[in-house]
Order: sequence, then structure tokens, then C-alpha cells
Amino acid sequence: MLYQDIYQQFIEGIQNASLLEYIAVFAGITSVWFSRKENILVFPVGLINTGIYTYLSFVNHLPGEVSVNFYYTVMSIYGWYMWVRKDQQQQPVLHISYSDKRMWQQQVLFFLLFFIAIYFSLIYLKHIFFDGAIPWADAFASATAFTGMWLMTRKKVESWYWWIATNIASIPLYFVKGLVLTSVYYFILFFLALAGLIEWKRRAIKK
Repeated sequence: MLYQDIYQQFIEGIQNASLLEYIAVFAGITSVWFSRKENILVFPVGLINTGIYTYLSFVNHLPGEVSVNFYYTVMSIYGWYMWVRKDQQQQPVLHISYSDKRMWQQQVLFFLLFFIAIYFSLIYLKHIFFDGAIPWADAFASATAFTGMWLMTRKKVESWYWWIATNIASIPLYFVKGLVLTSVYYFILFFLALAGLIEWKRRAIKK
């Protein structure tokens, strides 16, 4: 019976998905594809995705994801700038690389600080604005996404580990919120993130 309910919710969710959600999903998948290929179009296409999802997350009581997508928007502009920078020989300043020990420590600290801040913020805001929020899940999905986006602007291989964690957390999170198409979207992104990790590892070894 449980499986029948899940299947029915899945079908109804796909049928009830808005045009905006379809556009956001398509833009997001395309953006991740460009990211895997180290193509600068990852950022302008990604801005379409983040703009729409900022709105959709707000109206569906996903405050953590509102903050994530707003953050994505700001960091996409920053990442766009960082990726197009060139040195005096007109070569890209950034190259795909692995994090050293210091950056590993920084990204773990970065994650923990955001997780704690978002979690306790949602505990407070849940009773005021966002009664449908799930603080621990929202905070985890948000904090891993914040960390992954920051590392992607620096072309760090480890960004894909954080994206994988974000996708795993977001699949059930959006499903229970009724955004079934978005749940499927994160399911697709999970496999694209695995492919991106493999691709960036291959490219990092060459540099």
C-alpha cells in the first residue's frame, strides 16, 4: 500500500508540476552538464534555474532552499567572474585542482557553520513563517549546497562530493513537499554529479 501511495503521489506530482518548475529543471540539468564540461555557460544558464527556484522554494515553505538559491545567484555571478579571469598570457587563472589540507579544513568548517546557523534559524522561524520546514534536513541540504557552490567557483574537485550529498538529501525533501518533478530533477543531478566528479578528477590529474 505504501508503494502504491508513493507511486500515486509521484504521478500526481509530475502532472501538477508548473511550467516554471519544468523550465527550472531543464535549466538546472543543462547548467550541471556545462559545469561537468568546465564550460562558462554553467553560470548564465544556472542563473535561470536559481531565480525560479528561489521563488518556488519560498512559496513551498523551503526556507533553507530559498537561501541556497539566492546564494547560488550571488555566487554564480562571482564564479562567472572567477572563471573568465585570465593572466598576462591570456590563459585562465583557475584550473581544476584538488583541495589541500588547509582547504579541506576550511570547507568542513564552512559546512558546519552554515548547518548550525541554518538549523537554529529554522527552529525559530518554523513557528513564525515556515511551519512546513524540516529544520535538520533543510539545513543539511542547504549547508552542503553552500559548500559545493563555493568550491565550484574555485574549480575544486571536492565540490562534486558536496553536490552529491546535496542531491541525496534533496530527493526525499522535495518529494515530501509535493515538488515531485524537482525530486526527480535532483535524482538526475545525483548521477550527473557522479559523472562530474569522474570528469574533474580526470582533468585535475592532467594539470
